[in-house]
Amino acid sequence: MNAFSRRGACPALSAPMQTGDGLLVRLNPVAGGLLPKSLIGLCESALRHGNGIMEVTARGSLQIRGLTPASARLLAMEVDALGIAVRTGVPVETGPLAGLDQEEIADPRPMAQRIRAAIEDAGVTQRLGPKVSVIVDGGGQLTMDAVTADVRLVGARAADGITWRVSLAGDAQGATPLAMSEEDAACDIAVAILRMVAEKGRDAHARDLTARQLRSLASWRSVAPPSVLPDISPTRGEIAPSSRLSPITRDPEPPLKLPISPQVGEMSGRTEGGATERQPIGVLNLATTAIALGIGLPFGSIPAQKLIDLTQYALTLGTTEIRLAPGRTLLLLGLSPAACLSLQKTAAALGFVTDAADPRTRIATCPGAPACASGRIATRDIAETIAVENRDILDSSLTLHISGCAKGCAHPGPAALTLVGGENGAGLVVDGTAKALPAGYRPGYDAAHSIGRIAAAIRSARHPGETAAACLARLGAAGITEIYRQE
Repeated sequence: MNAFSRRGACPALSAPMQTGDGLLVRLNPVAGGLLPKSLIGLCESALRHGNGIMEVTARGSLQIRGLTPASARLLAMEVDALGIAVRTGVPVETGPLAGLDQEEIADPRPMAQRIRAAIEDAGVTQRLGPKVSVIVDGGGQLTMDAVTADVRLVGARAADGITWRVSLAGDAQGATPLAMSEEDAACDIAVAILRMVAEKGRDAHARDLTARQLRSLASWRSVAPPSVLPDISPTRGEIAPSSRLSPITRDPEPPLKLPISPQVGEMSGRTEGGATERQPIGVLNLATTAIALGIGLPFGSIPAQKLIDLTQYALTLGTTEIRLAPGRTLLLLGLSPAACLSLQKTAAALGFVTDAADPRTRIATCPGAPACASGRIATRDIAETIAVENRDILDSSLTLHISGCAKGCAHPGPAALTLVGGENGAGLVVDGTAKALPAGYRPGYDAAHSIGRIAAAIRSARHPGETAAACLARLGAAGITEIYRQE
């Protein structure tokens, strides 16, 4: 197996990953955003060297598809020539409005930078798997609640300043709380967790830590900085509160079952776990009089030429920076209110998502066939048809997941309705995940029409004021499946 075919790896610029439509690379700018001219140059490079498809993932990363080994190297050279510095090492992520949001509890950037430096000092980067990550969330309008991580640090106000709530393995709803600590202690705990994960091997995640290790970490709850960290190794050695921590040996105790870590791919997907993903679409008020305009990519994907057209027009309107945001969204900075309105109209005409109520935001879908080698159905074609024909049914209560295969990368959690590609076509799972056994099948080309029949049943049976999800629950899984299976 060569370097371009390893599944589960992170497809960084220096390590592209093989997919159904060629190699894929993922970029995370060090600066957090891109100059408009830099984004235009990057799109032009994607047109020259890839298949011209640009993606923003659920975690706010930029992806370029359809590369070859030779063109991936040329792309990397052009990214460097454009002056775009991309992040390497263990991902330590902050929100897209970090340092700009007037509602932010704490600017997370200094803490994130401190953790990055401590990780390097600890020497664990090469021993951690590519999907291990840390989130530092300062709160505000756009939190990182729906994004999973092995370590989460969330700022909170205290009587004497800011403290950091440290939790482990999951999103905001599912992560296991460990401690509420001041900055020094929180940084040390975060690095200690990563050291324990590293000792378990490159396939390990924070969810694999043992109950004993978690109890040791959880016992350190005081916001006053203690002289030492708790006993977190089976050798009972104490670890000094420094980035240079003492060795930790393997713990024979079995791992505690914890929520899912960011193990699955994010090839276009929604986030893992159970928190609701908020797409920051529309105008957001920032510090002082500044604003940001959020514009979404439909199902996380857009032709590079359309992104060029949007960015060129945004540049004429005064856009100074474009940030990538969780939820497959772009945040454009530097615009006036009048310019935002003009840009929204242009973006809508180009096919971008400009309305938070857009039915496409209710559908989670991976690239599917032919983009993904594992995809058995054309997920995005199906999703587009369903969104166009059933806008009235796709309300905020309903989650529809369309998965090219049973891996369920786009939405590992349960959904009200899941279509999953398999040998028998498009299977339907009601109130479950893509890994569940489908209750009925239809040919892939007829899947959107079959969902349309379910939508028609909802229109017919729904009581006044009843949500689509509540109506589905009344219809029952057996009844829904029978409607789906009809010729």
